[in-house]
Amino acid sequence: MLRLFTLIVLVHLLIGWLLLRDMPFGMAGAAATVLLLVLSAGIMPFGEFARRKKHSTFADHLAGAGFLAMGFFSSLLIFTLLREVVLLAGFAASGWLIDVASLQQARSWSAAAVPALTAFVTFLGFLNARRRAGVRNVDVPVAGLPARLHGFSIVQISDIHVGATIKRGYVNRIVDAVNALDADMIAVTGDLVDGSVGRLSAHTQPLGRLYARHGAFFVTGNHEYYSGANAWVAELRRLGLCVLLNEHVVLEHDGEAVVVAGVTDYSAHHFDPAHRSDPVAAIAGAPRRAGVKVLLAHQPRSAFAAAKAGFDVQLSGHTHGGQFFPWNLVVKLLQPFTAGLHRLDDLWIYVSRGTGYWGPPKRFGAPSEITRLRLVPASA
Repeated sequence: MLRLFTLIVLVHLLIGWLLLRDMPFGMAGAAATVLLLVLSAGIMPFGEFARRKKHSTFADHLAGAGFLAMGFFSSLLIFTLLREVVLLAGFAASGWLIDVASLQQARSWSAAAVPALTAFVTFLGFLNARRRAGVRNVDVPVAGLPARLHGFSIVQISDIHVGATIKRGYVNRIVDAVNALDADMIAVTGDLVDGSVGRLSAHTQPLGRLYARHGAFFVTGNHEYYSGANAWVAELRRLGLCVLLNEHVVLEHDGEAVVVAGVTDYSAHHFDPAHRSDPVAAIAGAPRRAGVKVLLAHQPRSAFAAAKAGFDVQLSGHTHGGQFFPWNLVVKLLQPFTAGLHRLDDLWIYVSRGTGYWGPPKRFGAPSEITRLRLVPASA
């Protein structure tokens, strides 16, 4: 904690040095900026501090404030660094593309614009994160799909992250929206929780109300392994969800077979060697002539093994689509598939941006979603 706080203070001092030297409005502008930086640096560690303490409403409020400050700081740092890059480019071009007087004015107003823009993005991102995720409709064209499976619907929710700031009321609104879609099946693709069963079971209780013709299915994400995966598997089964751990079930839908398989998280073996993710094991013994084979896998990285194993569709999450700028751009450098529908050989991969959020209650440029996927025949 001491090392973390020291790093936070040093980076805030750097931001202050870069902005205060050009801040307009005299002492008032400088004082307001210093106050903002002190609040940011002082509140941000609350997220980690409260997470380590015994559960209480007060600790959750502290964590929420810390996470909000984390989101503010992230944007503040990025916008400050972007400003410096633009100003350096301006100085390099001064005298032939831009005059020095205009550049000096830009230095002044941009110093004030950085914290103002950060505050605006953080506020708007908070509103986007806290409202219930919207429904996104996606058609998945499956080659050779039997006519009786045309329109087979799957509602996917992912990466809710029930924890310090996402509670029972938030989950209730999601469940109500999912049930209203009257899906053939529901897929919950991991990272449901950030905390133990003892701490959060009251807040995940609404998931027991999930209803679809063929039921609700769950696979583990990496955050389940941070939170006690085996206990959560037992709890979700108690609530009535079908938890798939490198295994499959066969659904009979209007006379056609639908294979629904699920794998443990791609990184699960680091926590429990018995939970090593294995798409081949998940499909072993499935009927070869099934109308469609669907894999639920938290991380998009499972797609390469899933394509070789013969799946038609993979549903994933994990990336959050980056959650907010600029990470919605950076995540594309770190993940093979980041959001939306993708194709890998004969496999369709759909990656949800997530139905909740992790850490900072902030969504900007990467909206949360409840996804209604409809299987349709591929056009010739």
